[in-house]
Amino acid sequence: MTSKTTDPVHVIGGGLAGSEATWQLVQQGIPVILHEMRPDQGTDAHITENLAELVCSNSFRSDDASNSAVGLLHKEMRALGSLIMQSADANKVPAGGALAVDRHEFSAYVQNRLENHPLVTIERGEVQGLPPEEWGNCLIATGPLTSAKLGEAIHAATGSDALSFFDAIAPIVYKDSINFDIAWFQSRYDKGEGTDYINCPLTEEQYREFIQDLNDGEKTEFKEWEKDTPYFDGCLPIEVMAERGPETLRFGPMKPVGLTDPNNPTVKPYGIVQLRQDNKLGTIYNIVGFQTKLKYAEQVRIFKKIPGLENAEFVRLGGLHRNTFINSPEVLDDQLRLKPLPRLRFAGQITGVEGYVESTAIGLLAGRFMAAERRKQTFTIPPVTTSLGALMSHIIGGAEAKTFQPMNVNFGLFPPLEIRVKKKERKQAYTARGSEAFVDWQQNLPDNGGI
Repeated sequence: MTSKTTDPVHVIGGGLAGSEATWQLVQQGIPVILHEMRPDQGTDAHITENLAELVCSNSFRSDDASNSAVGLLHKEMRALGSLIMQSADANKVPAGGALAVDRHEFSAYVQNRLENHPLVTIERGEVQGLPPEEWGNCLIATGPLTSAKLGEAIHAATGSDALSFFDAIAPIVYKDSINFDIAWFQSRYDKGEGTDYINCPLTEEQYREFIQDLNDGEKTEFKEWEKDTPYFDGCLPIEVMAERGPETLRFGPMKPVGLTDPNNPTVKPYGIVQLRQDNKLGTIYNIVGFQTKLKYAEQVRIFKKIPGLENAEFVRLGGLHRNTFINSPEVLDDQLRLKPLPRLRFAGQITGVEGYVESTAIGLLAGRFMAAERRKQTFTIPPVTTSLGALMSHIIGGAEAKTFQPMNVNFGLFPPLEIRVKKKERKQAYTARGSEAFVDWQQNLPDNGGI
């Protein structure tokens, strides 16, 4: 299929959202110039120049489309031909009921597909300021690590304050440095393959000492201008969770439920540290939920006290970086266009969604909106009873602009069920309703709507 115009769409940002938006556009026959500033201009979190590099976890979270909102989102995106979901499925690693990927092969897959597509041109270098008018309608998907010059220009164009928050990165450990005389393989409640996670048990005394170490450990100091920047609750540093109460971690990433220590099956551990496979070879594992702003030396000292990790060798230690997002309910319309300057669309995490899948989903929708506009067609927002629709509703008006915060997709964003169901059946009721609504919506898309 050929485009009705030979003019390319400029997409700024080669992360998950920008890569997905590019894919959706070229699948509709629209040529794209994809701008990525790396490696000419680096960031505080990226370590490669690859498109769609994963900088935090390697997990896309639950893949259960019958019991989770994000699993339903996976299903909807697959149905719309998502490149990011194709790569995730092609490069997945064991993770129980979750979808986790080999991060390097994942980004290589995305880059290869885009580099070799005849309608995609990749230009490296920073876009300093808003796209020039001669570029026409453009899509900005620069993510939470938008460059300073472009960020300042966006701030000026929105006419409102941009919001910021901190995001933290978990450390990664070499598998062969883990002591399996203590640690063991098991998924909670034996989900997935039942052996997708490495578990390190702590006694109550060890757990208490660990909490004290987190509280006392030396942390990264904020610059003066950063001190009032909030965290996003979905990616809190582990030491910040520990500050909220000594039992917080036992009901979070260190909860001991659904696991049995084969070395001591009659005694339930007081806390469990889990590690999840980070590459297909199974040679490296990330410590689940251990995002941190502890200084490097403190991370090594404290984390090596965890039973089973006393000889741990770290591929990467944890870190902290600042994220930025716009007040979307105030400044974006229902097609993700900037109200004061509608030639510009926004996509991805900068719009105020949180998570790999959610960022990609908004990139997918932004690409479809722009393609439909170029082809003089109509692409409607999916129903709010779907995961895509619920997420869109949050960022274009479902949330209060005055208190707008980044959000993962969750059933709290969905309209209430029309019928009463038992509590244990509610998730399935939400997903069944959403699946039916999505199928009906997709059947009414323009030609090639399902790709």
